[in-house]
Amino acid sequence: MALRFIGIDPETGQQGSPTVWVDEENAELVFQGWKPSTELEAECAATEVPGHAKGIPDHEAVVRVPARMVSMIREACDVAERRAGI
Repeated sequence: MALRFIGIDPETGQQGSPTVWVDEENAELVFQGWKPSTELEAECAATEVPGHAKGIPDHEAVVRVPARMVSMIREACDVAERRAGI
């Protein structure tokens, strides 16, 4: 797997560090973020969305990423789209 580092939360200190990468082999975004509160995770699991089963499968996770990282996420989207030939 070839991970390309895109950016890290500019307000991060030496503790936690929300980060975004692109897996260039699979043209996928990879996020490191904060674990959600149990309340938020339960709300996500209970929310019904058309075409999506309720719940969070064991192989998936909910993460929180700060809005101040939107420009980095856009950049990661652009990189992933180029790699996928979109």
